[in-house]
Amino acid sequence: MKLIEALNWRYATKRMTGEKLDEETVNQIIEAARLAPTSAGLQPVHLYVISDQETKAKIQPIAFGQPQIVESSHLIVFTSWATIPDEEIDKVYEYTNAQRGISNDKTADTVANLKQLFSTFSEEEQYHHTAKQAHIAFGIAIAAAAELGVDATPMEGFDKARIDEFLDLKSKNLRSVVLLSLGKRKVDEDWLLPLKKIRQPKEKFITEIK
Repeated sequence: MKLIEALNWRYATKRMTGEKLDEETVNQIIEAARLAPTSAGLQPVHLYVISDQETKAKIQPIAFGQPQIVESSHLIVFTSWATIPDEEIDKVYEYTNAQRGISNDKTADTVANLKQLFSTFSEEEQYHHTAKQAHIAFGIAIAAAAELGVDATPMEGFDKARIDEFLDLKSKNLRSVVLLSLGKRKVDEDWLLPLKKIRQPKEKFITEIK
């Protein structure tokens, strides 16, 4: 499918069959998310990719009993850094520079500026910044799933504090952001499937300045 056709095909799937997706397909969706752009190239995003049925069953009540949690093939928990420590900025740029074969001196000013910028943010503001980066990866993952003909359900209806505790995110300086179920639609039980896809009209969505 071309991207626009794929995005017209996709919808927020409400019921799934439980059928397992092949790992290559799932890996392509994850790779698309990994390649997403992030502010200053920090990639402050970490994904938990869960296919274990028992683990998904434990998460379901934390996500208000939504059936897609356990009916999915894979559940992806998008998390982001809870804070932006100086040492994490150093690690990212040292790794990037090593991969590119350039000196850390070349990015020293950028690193210093980033540290100064984020030092002016509260911890909550730092998390909101990193969570925005997770949402970019999340959107690209949804588009990739659509292109591959994989059904997906974006979910923000869950108890973030409980997910964080369940996955022990605090110890890793992470916080949960959003969930994404991947699988195959259950055609005969999904009430949303036959309904027309609706988006705001173009004239309301954009303002053109020529």
